[in-house]
Amino acid sequence: MKLMDIVVKDAIITELKASKRDEVIAEMVDALVTSGCVTEDQRVDFTKSIIRRENKGSTGFGHGVAVPHVKHADIKTMRIAIGNSAEGIDFKALDREPVYSIVLLLSPEDQPENHLDAMEAIFSSLSQDTFRRFLRQANSSDDVLTLLTETDNAVR
Repeated sequence: MKLMDIVVKDAIITELKASKRDEVIAEMVDALVTSGCVTEDQRVDFTKSIIRRENKGSTGFGHGVAVPHVKHADIKTMRIAIGNSAEGIDFKALDREPVYSIVLLLSPEDQPENHLDAMEAIFSSLSQDTFRRFLRQANSSDDVLTLLTETDNAVR
Protein backbone atom coordinates (compact mmCIF):
# COMPACT_ATOMS: atom_id res chain seq x y z
CA MET A 1 0.00 0.00 0.00
CA LYS A 2 1.29 3.44 -0.89
CA LEU A 3 1.04 6.07 1.83
CA MET A 4 0.40 8.80 -0.73
CA ASP A 5 -2.89 7.09 -1.57
CA ILE A 6 -4.25 7.64 1.92
CA VAL A 7 -2.44 10.69 3.33
CA VAL A 8 -4.59 13.82 3.25
CA LYS A 9 -2.44 16.75 2.10
CA ASP A 10 -4.61 19.28 3.92
CA ALA A 11 -4.28 17.26 7.14
CA ILE A 12 -0.50 17.58 7.39
CA ILE A 13 0.43 19.84 10.30
CA THR A 14 4.15 20.57 10.48
CA GLU A 15 3.76 22.67 13.63
CA LEU A 16 1.16 21.24 15.99
CA LYS A 17 -0.23 23.82 18.41
CA ALA A 18 -1.38 21.34 21.04
CA SER A 19 1.05 20.10 23.68
CA LYS A 20 -0.89 17.22 25.27
CA ARG A 21 -1.70 13.85 23.70
CA ASP A 22 -5.50 14.14 23.66
CA GLU A 23 -5.35 17.72 22.38
CA VAL A 24 -2.97 16.64 19.59
CA ILE A 25 -5.39 13.89 18.57
CA ALA A 26 -8.25 16.42 18.52
CA GLU A 27 -6.16 18.89 16.49
CA MET A 28 -5.36 16.21 13.93
CA VAL A 29 -8.99 15.07 13.66
CA ASP A 30 -9.92 18.76 13.23
CA ALA A 31 -7.49 18.92 10.28
CA LEU A 32 -9.33 15.98 8.72
CA VAL A 33 -12.63 17.81 9.30
CA THR A 34 -11.27 20.99 7.72
CA SER A 35 -10.02 18.98 4.73
CA GLY A 36 -13.49 17.51 4.22
CA CYS A 37 -12.56 13.90 4.97
CA VAL A 38 -14.44 13.82 8.25
CA THR A 39 -17.75 15.54 8.91
CA GLU A 40 -18.32 17.96 11.74
CA ASP A 41 -20.78 15.43 13.22
CA GLN A 42 -18.07 12.73 13.31
CA ARG A 43 -15.41 14.89 14.96
CA VAL A 44 -16.22 14.14 18.61
CA ASP A 45 -16.94 10.44 18.11
CA PHE A 46 -13.73 9.79 16.15
CA THR A 47 -11.64 11.79 18.62
CA LYS A 48 -13.10 9.88 21.59
CA SER A 49 -12.62 6.55 19.80
CA ILE A 50 -8.95 7.27 19.10
CA ILE A 51 -8.35 8.38 22.70
CA ARG A 52 -10.14 5.27 24.01
CA ARG A 53 -7.88 3.13 21.82
CA GLU A 54 -4.84 5.07 23.05
CA ASN A 55 -5.86 4.53 26.69
CA LYS A 56 -5.82 0.75 26.14
CA GLY A 57 -2.19 0.89 25.08
CA SER A 58 0.05 3.63 23.81
CA THR A 59 0.69 3.83 20.09
CA GLY A 60 3.92 5.67 20.81
CA PHE A 61 6.26 2.87 19.81
CA GLY A 62 9.51 4.74 20.44
CA HIS A 63 12.05 6.70 18.43
CA GLY A 64 9.92 9.86 18.72
CA VAL A 65 6.89 8.60 16.77
CA ALA A 66 3.32 7.54 17.48
CA VAL A 67 0.62 6.02 15.29
CA PRO A 68 -2.77 6.61 16.92
CA HIS A 69 -5.41 4.76 14.95
CA VAL A 70 -8.99 3.57 14.99
CA LYS A 71 -11.26 1.32 12.98
CA HIS A 72 -14.78 2.72 12.97
CA ALA A 73 -18.05 1.83 11.23
CA ASP A 74 -18.61 5.46 10.14
CA ILE A 75 -15.28 5.68 8.33
CA LYS A 76 -15.83 4.93 4.65
CA THR A 77 -12.34 5.61 3.25
CA MET A 78 -8.99 5.10 4.94
CA ARG A 79 -7.28 8.42 5.70
CA ILE A 80 -4.06 9.58 7.36
CA ALA A 81 -3.25 12.88 9.06
CA ILE A 82 0.36 13.68 9.96
CA GLY A 83 1.57 16.07 12.64
CA ASN A 84 4.92 17.24 14.00
CA SER A 85 5.71 18.82 17.34
CA ALA A 86 8.99 20.64 17.91
CA GLU A 87 8.63 20.37 21.70
CA GLY A 88 7.55 16.73 21.82
CA ILE A 89 4.40 15.19 23.24
CA ASP A 90 4.07 12.73 26.11
CA PHE A 91 2.37 9.79 24.39
CA LYS A 92 3.45 7.35 27.10
CA ALA A 93 5.69 5.83 24.44
CA LEU A 94 7.32 2.46 25.02
CA ASP A 95 10.76 4.08 25.37
CA ARG A 96 9.27 6.80 27.65
CA GLU A 97 10.65 9.47 25.31
CA PRO A 98 8.62 12.36 23.83
CA VAL A 99 6.91 11.92 20.48
CA TYR A 100 7.73 14.42 17.74
CA SER A 101 5.93 12.92 14.73
CA ILE A 102 2.40 11.53 14.78
CA VAL A 103 0.72 9.55 12.02
CA LEU A 104 -3.01 9.29 12.73
CA LEU A 105 -4.89 6.58 10.81
CA LEU A 106 -8.65 6.28 10.37
CA SER A 107 -9.80 2.97 8.88
CA PRO A 108 -13.16 1.50 7.91
CA GLU A 109 -14.18 -1.13 10.44
CA ASP A 110 -15.09 -3.61 7.71
CA GLN A 111 -11.65 -3.53 6.03
CA PRO A 112 -9.26 -5.12 8.55
CA GLU A 113 -6.88 -6.32 5.83
CA ASN A 114 -6.48 -2.80 4.44
CA HIS A 115 -5.94 -1.49 7.97
CA LEU A 116 -3.13 -4.00 8.48
CA ASP A 117 -1.62 -3.12 5.09
CA ALA A 118 -1.67 0.57 6.01
CA MET A 119 -0.12 -0.09 9.41
CA GLU A 120 2.60 -2.16 7.74
CA ALA A 121 3.36 0.66 5.28
CA ILE A 122 3.44 3.23 8.10
CA PHE A 123 5.68 1.14 10.35
CA SER A 124 7.94 0.19 7.46
CA SER A 125 8.61 3.88 6.85
CA LEU A 126 8.78 4.91 10.50
CA SER A 127 11.24 2.14 11.31
CA GLN A 128 13.85 3.88 9.14
CA ASP A 129 16.03 6.43 10.95
CA THR A 130 16.39 8.58 7.84
CA PHE A 131 12.63 8.71 7.24
CA ARG A 132 11.95 9.70 10.87
CA ARG A 133 14.62 12.40 10.76
CA PHE A 134 13.35 13.93 7.49
CA LEU A 135 9.73 13.74 8.66
CA ARG A 136 10.59 15.53 11.89
CA GLN A 137 12.52 18.23 9.98
CA ALA A 138 9.75 18.87 7.44
CA ASN A 139 8.78 22.55 7.32
CA SER A 140 5.78 22.25 5.00
CA SER A 141 3.20 19.76 3.82
CA ASP A 142 5.05 19.71 0.49
CA ASP A 143 8.21 18.54 2.31
CA VAL A 144 6.20 15.69 3.86
CA LEU A 145 4.59 14.79 0.54
CA THR A 146 7.98 14.70 -1.19
CA LEU A 147 9.31 12.37 1.51
CA LEU A 148 6.26 10.10 1.21
CA THR A 149 6.47 10.02 -2.58
CA GLU A 150 10.15 9.08 -2.44
CA THR A 151 9.41 6.39 0.14
CA ASP A 152 6.49 5.00 -1.85
CA ASN A 153 8.62 4.85 -4.99
CA ALA A 154 11.60 3.20 -3.28
CA VAL A 155 11.92 -0.57 -3.54
CA ARG A 156 11.03 -2.10 -0.20
